[in-house]
Amino acid sequence: MEQILFTELRSLYVTGKESPNEIRIRIRMRDLIDPNVLRRAVDTTMERYPYFRVELQKKDGRYIFAENCRPVVITNSLHGAELNSAESNYHMIAFCWHDNWIILDVFHGMTDGTGAYEVVRTLLYYYCSERYNVELNDEGIRLVGDEISEEEWLDPVVNRTDLPRSGQGKQMPDALNLIAAAGLEKDLRHTVYSVAISESEFMRFNLDNDGSPGTMVSLLLSRAISKLFPAAGGVIRIALCVNQRKALHAPLAHQSLVGAAFLEYKEKMRNWPLEKQATAYRGMVFAQTQEVNVLMGAASMKGVNSMLFSKESDRERLDMASYINAMAGKIITATVSYVGKADYKEAERYIRDFRLWTSSASNGLTVEISAVNGRFTLDFLQTFSSPVLVNAFLNELEENGIIYDLQDVNELDLPNIKLPWTN
Repeated sequence: MEQILFTELRSLYVTGKESPNEIRIRIRMRDLIDPNVLRRAVDTTMERYPYFRVELQKKDGRYIFAENCRPVVITNSLHGAELNSAESNYHMIAFCWHDNWIILDVFHGMTDGTGAYEVVRTLLYYYCSERYNVELNDEGIRLVGDEISEEEWLDPVVNRTDLPRSGQGKQMPDALNLIAAAGLEKDLRHTVYSVAISESEFMRFNLDNDGSPGTMVSLLLSRAISKLFPAAGGVIRIALCVNQRKALHAPLAHQSLVGAAFLEYKEKMRNWPLEKQATAYRGMVFAQTQEVNVLMGAASMKGVNSMLFSKESDRERLDMASYINAMAGKIITATVSYVGKADYKEAERYIRDFRLWTSSASNGLTVEISAVNGRFTLDFLQTFSSPVLVNAFLNELEENGIIYDLQDVNELDLPNIKLPWTN
């Protein structure tokens, strides 16, 4: 089935070599990877996800995803294969492995963390079942032989004509720019700091302080930024990613369906106790995640993609997407994303570490939160290498009695996506 690109357009036109717009899930297993078992697990997994076995093509002036029957590539490396190229058999998804690491790379315009987690859940089921010769419970796991309904396949936004339109609200004032505030304009080394926290202890801390994982990380980050730059201009505004599937009544959809709740660390809040601040942030999230508000966000994104769709040339679309991206970046200080508890079922017993990487937001910092095997991992994805923000956040953890482990620091290495207009 051919799929005309629509929801994917903005993601496609803002990707580039400096910031390939993709999701990279890195899973460190308990034991060395068996490449033959992995090959079979990937082949079986991809049989279950035909809408990801596709090739980007141009037809009648429009980009489409067409069926791609070539094998999905697995490389023995940590870097992975360039997507949408001969190196990846022209797929927008690929896998790699090294020692005891398994890595999934997928174009973020094709899916989001929720969709990628489904693929990983299936892969781990097939891989661990054979690798460890065990029968794993398959409840809640998408497997070969399942009926793939239209709700899983079709874009839930493109044909909606009933999405509510927001009124002409007042424009958000510019947010504090972290790169400018910290004087990091010449620090261009994209870096990821990975911090681990006990899931049970952090959840207890959240319960004690009226928080939740996403809102609490957003709040602690806001407090850290405020203390670092007390005199800096601009509002401290965190964009907390929101899964739009519930509001769209499309729980099975595979597309990238991510909106945002905007959390402002207002001046009047800064002397409040932590619990009161957390309550305020949760209130902001509650209000902005009401169905009508989420649907307004979906309508806005549909409008952007409709404008891109209406342009005749790639150059026009690139210019428009670049402008929209720059405007969006001006109103956000940092981004926090939490897909939710991964729930990789019985396969979690074989997982040692889990990381979720994406291209960092152009304004400098994205924090990806993962919850796997009893541990939260916070990946600080930066367009710079300086630890100034990470250290300030870790100070917040220490001051609140939260035990953490700075696991490692890596180059934010994402394989390139080859784009049609750069051939």
